[in-house]
Amino acid sequence: MSRYLSDLTTTAAPLMENGPAVPALLVASVAALAATAGVRTWRSRRHGHAPPPDDTGARPPSAARPAGSPETGTTSAPDGGSGAPATDSALWRMRTTVRDAPGSLARLCAALAGRRIDILSLQTHPLADGTVDEFLLRAPGELTGSELSDLVSAAGGTGTWTERADAHDLVDAPARILGLATRTALDTAELPLALRQLLGRCTIRSLPAPLGGRPSEEVPPEGVLEDTVLRLRAPEGGTISVERPYLPFTPAEFARARALVELDARLGPRVPRGRDVLTLSEGSDITVRRAHPRDLTAAKAMHERCSATTVGMRYHGPVGDADRYLTHLLSPRFGRTLAVQTASGRIVALGHLLWDGDETEVALLVEDAWQRRGIGGELLRRLVAMAAETGCESVYAVTQASNTGMVAAMRGLGLPLDYQIEEGTLVVTARLDAAARAAARLPHGERIGRE
Repeated sequence: MSRYLSDLTTTAAPLMENGPAVPALLVASVAALAATAGVRTWRSRRHGHAPPPDDTGARPPSAARPAGSPETGTTSAPDGGSGAPATDSALWRMRTTVRDAPGSLARLCAALAGRRIDILSLQTHPLADGTVDEFLLRAPGELTGSELSDLVSAAGGTGTWTERADAHDLVDAPARILGLATRTALDTAELPLALRQLLGRCTIRSLPAPLGGRPSEEVPPEGVLEDTVLRLRAPEGGTISVERPYLPFTPAEFARARALVELDARLGPRVPRGRDVLTLSEGSDITVRRAHPRDLTAAKAMHERCSATTVGMRYHGPVGDADRYLTHLLSPRFGRTLAVQTASGRIVALGHLLWDGDETEVALLVEDAWQRRGIGGELLRRLVAMAAETGCESVYAVTQASNTGMVAAMRGLGLPLDYQIEEGTLVVTARLDAAARAAARLPHGERIGRE
């Protein structure tokens, strides 16, 4: 543990500028995390522009690999500890339950060695009726997932689950958790993304607090673990529900998720404070920064200055409850928002990056007097770069075919685009593979929020 805390000091150094309380809180909460580690068709857009009642849908696609897919993902690797020749091999993640009895794990390891399978890492999760063991394996390339499962079953493993892995899985588990905690400490919007990277492919739902703002009595302060579902008290008083039907959560995973949410709650609302000052073609200076929930009044005022046509283009109709829309859009729980303000501090544009199930939506609203100055295109490029940094494979925009400005901005990305029209609504999807990202000359590595 002393080694983990030493690593923590280095990892949390960027937080020092936020004051002495942040590193102390990070150490207190992350220590609990480190201690437990020893290891898309556009689907329904019904909620694309209205606050979704219960689903953040946060998922970085980099965390999604087809379970049990033996035909993809092979990688060449040098010889491991088993003495196997340096031939084509593949990385596998495997979880299985063995009897809590002397020799059970040894028999399983011997069976793996017999098939020239290297054990790269092993984590154990003791349960009441056995022990869940998580392995990262390097196996001969010709070995299939079914063969691996059969081998483990013959050696006494039960409830075996296998999935192709990649090089990212080689990162030391405590170091990976510390990195997720640091990201969460710097930005409230990172919590859903961090939970998904921590727990793998899962559905994350954010349920609002009951009327009156009091915490839900259905979830105790310590949270609830129910097999493939875990529920935790959200920092704002609601409930965070995480579901992973294909694989039950272990107590260790539950403890890590709970510590991450506790860290977020103790630090309170926070948004990176960095900003960029840009000069428009006619000479006006604008500032681009991350929006904060406290921008609600200024954002509502901007909506009131926009024409009915502009608002209709953005929301596909009139906005009868701007406060409700904007409260949702400005909340970092559902994505990230960029604000453009003038030298006088007036907000004149908003750009939203919204987590939407397995996909990510981008949306723009630019005040009429500030349109056709390149602001929308600048916001869109930055939002797409942020999506790429979180591992998203695509982003989509829902608009109308008559919205030539939004269509032109999407085309200006230089990315491969797909167009779909349904009931008069146009959906433009941009694919964010590495080659396309380079061709678009996106501001890769540039983060709004960097000081």
